[in-house]
Amino acid sequence: MSLRARLILIFIGATVLPLVATWWLTTTLLEQSLAYSSTDQLDRLSKVTEQTGRELYQRVRDSLKADAASGRAPEHRWAAASSPPEVRQFWESGDSERFLLSEPDGDRLTYLARRPAEILSWSAPIGPLGMTRISDEYREARDTVHRAGARDLRRGFVYTYVLLAASVWLVSLLLLALMAHHASRPIRQLTAGLGRLASGDLSVRLDARRSDETGRAIRAFNDMAGQLEHSRSRLVYLTQLASWQLLARKMAHELKNSLTPIRLTLEEIVARNPGDAFIEQAARIVIDEVESLERRVRAFSDFAAEPPVRSAPVPVNALLEERIVLLKAAHPEVAYNVVLAGSDPIALGDEDLLKGILSNLLENAAEAAGPGGAVLAITSADAAGVALEVHDSGPGLSAEARQTLFEPAISFKKRGMGLGLSIARKNALLMGGDVAEVEGRLSGAAFRVTLPLQSAASYQLSVERQPGASVSPQNAQPPERHLIADS
Repeated sequence: MSLRARLILIFIGATVLPLVATWWLTTTLLEQSLAYSSTDQLDRLSKVTEQTGRELYQRVRDSLKADAASGRAPEHRWAAASSPPEVRQFWESGDSERFLLSEPDGDRLTYLARRPAEILSWSAPIGPLGMTRISDEYREARDTVHRAGARDLRRGFVYTYVLLAASVWLVSLLLLALMAHHASRPIRQLTAGLGRLASGDLSVRLDARRSDETGRAIRAFNDMAGQLEHSRSRLVYLTQLASWQLLARKMAHELKNSLTPIRLTLEEIVARNPGDAFIEQAARIVIDEVESLERRVRAFSDFAAEPPVRSAPVPVNALLEERIVLLKAAHPEVAYNVVLAGSDPIALGDEDLLKGILSNLLENAAEAAGPGGAVLAITSADAAGVALEVHDSGPGLSAEARQTLFEPAISFKKRGMGLGLSIARKNALLMGGDVAEVEGRLSGAAFRVTLPLQSAASYQLSVERQPGASVSPQNAQPPERHLIADS
């Protein structure tokens, strides 16, 4: 999901969800408040009910007493000894008269009157509801009104609404903060990485598992940091190389000035003492060593020189095969295995300089592998450029040797000067490539030469410009080749 879509979702979540929650909360509390909104009306209704019940009771009472006095209502006579409990209780109270409601509904009114030796009673219906039900309804209404007044529902609903709404928005704010933190974390990582990169830490790399714009920016940052780190290492090496070249130039000049009079003096001594075997033998030994020193002087001169680079398309497969064929004669006891890229990659570089680099690497590999050993050469190409690798089955490199691998040194080996790798890397850098040590596939040392890739269209155009050249698809794109060259 893209960063833009994430921000849109965060905005929707931060606005719509709290709005929906608040709307639901408002409607719920509104419905609850409407249920209690008739409290005042209920208060008035309960008072009217009370007044109505009193008037009904008083009217039925007065009517029953008048009917009893006029004889219109049927009467019942009770003896004190055989009367019901409520009549006996009236007799024992000493009251002259009493009105009683029937149980349990109170829908009839009974009028009791005392006589000297008996009790008279008259009864009449009150109505279908009964005074007991009217009293119960009135009591419940009054209890509801009293509870509503004690709760202060208006203030309670206000406080409840404020509390719940604040909780909803607080939870929404917390979720928004978490989502914003999650969305901005890669940006903060990228900012921190840029800060470390600006402070000089070119080894910084960031996790680039995201697939949105931020992930692409992080991958671009990692690529940029890698290129800067590689460029800085190359710049440091070139700076050191310039110092070494200056020192080599001065050393070659001083040694040349000293060797020339030594050779001339020895030749003069031999000329003045003809036939002296000892002098001739001593002179021959000294001249051989002088020639060895002169070869080293020429090596230092080559190292200090800046050869002109003539960049042109170079078919690396054909060039590698040519170098191996030439070197097999010098090391017949070594087996050469070659794995070539499927389509012959075309590098952009100086063919003569590349020949020198390959000759140096293949010669070193053969000497390290020794009799019965093996050398593996591999070519490959990708969007980054062309690569040529040389592996040997020798003892490999020590940790100390790796630290000063490409630094110039003086070697007194019979077939080495100590400057081969330094010159090889210098020439590769001049062509826009590099030489680096890689992990070996034959348990020994391994080196990779990288060069810029020449496009097939440019290569075909350069071939067409050559006098008398005819271009065919086979020339522009060599066929796939895989060979194993043994001794």
